Amino acid sequence: MRAVWLKQFGDPSVLVAGEAPDPVPEAGEVVVDVAYANITFVETQFRATGAGPFRAEPPLIPGNGVGGTVGELGAGADPRLLGRRVVTGTGGSGGYAERVAVPADGVFAVPDGVALDDAVALLADGRTAVMQLRAAEVAAGDRVLVEAAGGGVGSLLVQLAKAAGAQVVAVAGGAGKLALARELGADFAFDYREADWAVRVEQEVGPVDVVFDGVGGAVGRAAFGLLASGGRMDSYGLASGEWAGITDAQAAAREVRLVSADRSPEQLRACTEHALAEAAAGRLRPVIGQRFPLERAADAHAAIESRATLGKTLLETAS
Repeated sequence: MRAVWLKQFGDPSVLVAGEAPDPVPEAGEVVVDVAYANITFVETQFRATGAGPFRAEPPLIPGNGVGGTVGELGAGADPRLLGRRVVTGTGGSGGYAERVAVPADGVFAVPDGVALDDAVALLADGRTAVMQLRAAEVAAGDRVLVEAAGGGVGSLLVQLAKAAGAQVVAVAGGAGKLALARELGADFAFDYREADWAVRVEQEVGPVDVVFDGVGGAVGRAAFGLLASGGRMDSYGLASGEWAGITDAQAAAREVRLVSADRSPEQLRACTEHALAEAAAGRLRPVIGQRFPLERAADAHAAIESRATLGKTLLETAS
């Protein structure tokens, strides 16, 4: 089968297309014929330095989220899965390939009415957005600041917060991303590349009740300074390359809370299923801003790192 190999850590050029053995399902597994592979920012960091929650050494096939059709069953796997459209995680590697073997109990059936590529775009980002929203206890009337609002998770948080009745303050880099955030329901939009963006938020919006920090670094710290007493901050990403680094003592001094999502297996499944159900109901729309053929995974990584992408980036296996 065709696949993309990571043979050493480094810049995007270390991702090289090649061949790999077809997977054989073990007991309790299924083989998914992959149509789309999801790319996350964390995967670009892993490719560059090996950093991240997934620990492994090259050579390996990267990729953790895929969608396709179940084409083969291992012993004991539910026969009703054969031929079903599913999305699933791979456990950290193997996703940039035409076929993957995964535990049968870890796949999610794609609901009728949801396109397979949309379901893949929701697999990681949708559950992350739902988890963050729940952790921050967003309620009607809250003023919610969403960083990286033009990205995969951020664009979903804008929609979910708006649906919860919040006033949404989108923060992103560039006119295109700000326009997308407004289209998805943001009430205000500010470019964090402008030095005075936080001052403008304070002047035009006032204090905020919730900060979803997907950028970290200086942007995350500036957003923390905008929180009202009793506010909540959820730091879930470091697109800047570093965490915001807000301490419990700093939060206590401001009378705000640092919150984090429950990432138990039960919550991960529940939040994934909720995101897919919301998409099926027409209430949540993933934004797929760019697609690349499987063999161009290096170009996809380079595009993400350039900060020029909108929403989600997918790889397609179709020739």
